[in-house]
Amino acid sequence: MKNSTLIKGTAAIAVGAALLLGGGGTLAAWNAADAAAPGTISSGDLNVKASTGKWIDRAGNVINNIGAYRVVPGDKLTYTQDLTVTLIGDKMAANIVVSGANAANNFTPANVIITGPALKVGGAVVANPLTATSGTSTRTVTATTTFEFKATTSDRNDVNTSYNLGDVSYTLTQVVSAPGLADPTPQP
Repeated sequence: MKNSTLIKGTAAIAVGAALLLGGGGTLAAWNAADAAAPGTISSGDLNVKASTGKWIDRAGNVINNIGAYRVVPGDKLTYTQDLTVTLIGDKMAANIVVSGANAANNFTPANVIITGPALKVGGAVVANPLTATSGTSTRTVTATTTFEFKATTSDRNDVNTSYNLGDVSYTLTQVVSAPGLADPTPQP
């Protein structure tokens, strides 16, 4: 009997609360609002534009027509190109890397050692990641990459092999890092 009275009392309270909430009654709570003025932000920029590059052989001779050049084991070709790099943004950082020099274009560790890119700004050596600089949005970065065709190639390995240098390029990829640009990590 005691449980029955408890159940009936609980049911009566629940019905009363439901009528109060949904039946036209109101429960008031204090509320206030004020406009915030966080301001406006703008996105930065990341861009790269390449000038015409220059090929040089191991002896320092300029190669005017790379498509007509025939490499042999032991050749070392160096490609230098000026890149106009735009980096705008707080904590903006980016890496310049060589792309397209892969097995799909016949560049394999068994036949070619690719070194670089080595980067310079105004003749001074710089390292990845490049960062935005105060007062300027663009700068010229000279990128140099070396393709050394292994002298250890023996027999007739790589005879009449075609290396597609037309697919080789420099790619500028943003990296996101902790404050102070420590430990940058590439973004997909």
